[in-house]
Amino acid sequence: MESNHHETIRRKDLRTLSQRDLEKLLVDMGQPRFRAKQVMEWALGRHVTSFDEMTNIPQGLRESLAQSFSLGGVSEVARQESRDGSRKYVVSFDDGVSVECVGMPSRGKLSVCISTQAGCGMACAFCATGAHGLRRSLTSSEMVDQVTHVSDDFNTRATSVVFMGQGEPFANYDATLGALRMLNSPTGLGIGARHLTVSTCGIIPGIRKFSKEPEQFTLAISLHSAVQSTRNLLMPGVKRYSLLHLHETMADYVAATGRRPSYEYALISGFNDTDNELSALVDFTAGTLAHVNIIRLNDVEGSKFRPSSQARAEEFVRRLERAGVETTIRNSRGTDIDAACGQLHQRVSS
Repeated sequence: MESNHHETIRRKDLRTLSQRDLEKLLVDMGQPRFRAKQVMEWALGRHVTSFDEMTNIPQGLRESLAQSFSLGGVSEVARQESRDGSRKYVVSFDDGVSVECVGMPSRGKLSVCISTQAGCGMACAFCATGAHGLRRSLTSSEMVDQVTHVSDDFNTRATSVVFMGQGEPFANYDATLGALRMLNSPTGLGIGARHLTVSTCGIIPGIRKFSKEPEQFTLAISLHSAVQSTRNLLMPGVKRYSLLHLHETMADYVAATGRRPSYEYALISGFNDTDNELSALVDFTAGTLAHVNIIRLNDVEGSKFRPSSQARAEEFVRRLERAGVETTIRNSRGTDIDAACGQLHQRVSS
């Protein structure tokens, strides 16, 4: 029994093969080239977890593929549903490592928020995930499995995905890019590149690399302060990348891609919501092609940080818009459940 389990872990995930590699493999097995498209439609498009479900594939081929490959899949460890319809999950992989993901339905569409790492090494002061450090990075298919799990649970197609859960996507760059391409692929989930958003703490080499990718993927920066000393306290993991350097990099990103990035700014009462902080944020974003998302911080039990008032959030929006910066207050979803990143995972693990 033990050896079978290890054999399963060793099998390569079929979904990580490119269409070309799968075609070559199947032709070498004496199969027609079109079988590759059929197999990928089952594996990525319909996200089956067993080769037996591929009803239009010859049984002998299904058995051969099952000996060498797996189709991924996750186990659900915990699940919470909010009054607003959003659902939060803790899902685990073959090795027992688990992460969080969230499904957020809105007007017939489904947005999914996924994790790129189990835990996180960035140690952001206000984040429940960062407090426990990094366990390991996820593979591309483990990221996609979170999307398909949520999509299957809602019994509806995911229309957008945000890489904003646990982990720093650019600390796991290649796997993140692989997941983006699997989600974007016409034989996969077919989600438009502009509906796939990666959120980074501001890893500058990653941003530069991302700006050179051919797809129109969307970029979000977790900013949280435009005052260097405040940002260093809040986000020690990116201390070595100065705000000045980040500002220059983002100007280059816009010039290279023509795309509008967004800045995430979680308002923390008495900390980054002062007049000085607001002026710095206006200076940082004015005259740039940027959208600012003002986020009301989730109230996390045991945290020293408290969310700012709605009135203060509205003042930030007014000042930024007066300076010509497109700004919105992002609706907080799932406030009646463990909505903050890492919060449900922490509760389940403890």
